[in-house]
Amino acid sequence: MRYILPFIGVLLFIQAKAQNDFQTTPKGALYHIYTPNIGQKLKLNDVITFNFIEKTDKDSVLRSTYQMGRPVQAQIQPSQNIADLMEVLPLFTVGDSAIIKVPTDTIFKGHDEVRPAFFPKGSNLVMVIKILKVQTLQEAIAERDAQVAKIIADENANAAKYITEHKWVVNTTASGLKYFITKASTKPKPLKGDTLLVNYAGRTIDDKVFDTSLPDVAKSAGIFNEARPYEPLQLNVGMGKVIAGWDEGLLLLNEGSKATFIIPSGLGYGQQGMGDGIKPFSTLIFDVELVKIKPIRHPVTLAPKPVNHIATPVKKKIVKKN
Repeated sequence: MRYILPFIGVLLFIQAKAQNDFQTTPKGALYHIYTPNIGQKLKLNDVITFNFIEKTDKDSVLRSTYQMGRPVQAQIQPSQNIADLMEVLPLFTVGDSAIIKVPTDTIFKGHDEVRPAFFPKGSNLVMVIKILKVQTLQEAIAERDAQVAKIIADENANAAKYITEHKWVVNTTASGLKYFITKASTKPKPLKGDTLLVNYAGRTIDDKVFDTSLPDVAKSAGIFNEARPYEPLQLNVGMGKVIAGWDEGLLLLNEGSKATFIIPSGLGYGQQGMGDGIKPFSTLIFDVELVKIKPIRHPVTLAPKPVNHIATPVKKKIVKKN
């Protein structure tokens, strides 16, 4: 925040100075480039990386990449409406800083019932942007793939270190799921579609518990919630109702057994993460107990009948002697 306030102050000064220099697009958006650069203008299908501050006419910040801690990317496409900024972006080049004003009367035309109070009639949505980089779609995809590959490699290395530090001996499936049994059982294993009752405690590899069905674990982790019931989770296994690591791992367990799953992000919540507790590309550790199996009626697969191969007698050719 200490970096944002001075930046906004400079922008307000520049914006006030440029009030009479705004140009208008055919759809009615106002814009002013206050640090123009020489170079090729942005064009259709370019992928741009940029910072922005989105605010009201009263300078109340609604969103900011500076607060988010990272710039965003967008591909320039044909403009669908005045608010998508696609009409304005091709007017800029890399390095440009600009102010864009979009009349909210145009944005909410015919939809005044959803107009927020901070955008009264006659007001503008104000965007302050800085174009940082431009790439072709192929270049952006290649860069993104390289970044993802590095992040996944780091994730796998951290997971391997965690396993080594805990001196775990794990089994690894073809998908990358790692697990080990902490309490064995000789009862049946579930089949796809069966209903299971499962107790669990989930944590990240920094050992922060983010969810559990066990009240004692919740209390110890400081996440106990009196409003929720603490009881085994009921789920249909193998049906995509839970993360892939659970669907696969639970089918490996016997009723009454306990295990620990080490689930890579590719079998968990992936690049998106989940809420505040699970960041993108997070390996997750789950201690699970398969409390009960409620089997469904599974179709009976009949074994093929054996085929009897009866040898056909071979007639001997009789050679007559002269």
